Amino acid sequence: MDELFLEDPFMAEPLTWEDSYAIALALQKNHPQVDLEQVSLTMIYRWTLALPGFEDDPQLANDAILAAIYQEWFEEENPV
Repeated sequence: MDELFLEDPFMAEPLTWEDSYAIALALQKNHPQVDLEQVSLTMIYRWTLALPGFEDDPQLANDAILAAIYQEWFEEENPV
């Protein structure tokens, strides 16, 4: 399956695991039709590593970080 990765020309700083909100926005932009109920932490991990501008150590990721990215994305999709 071909993936579409959209670069944000305004993103000057590289993304790291600490940037959960920015990562969530980038994933939302790159995967607009995804059903979040079908998204696993493994998918978030793989998609994050594939983002243009992501430059952190893949081994630093853990479930808490990936869940934070998921939560940020979910909250963007489902505002209170």
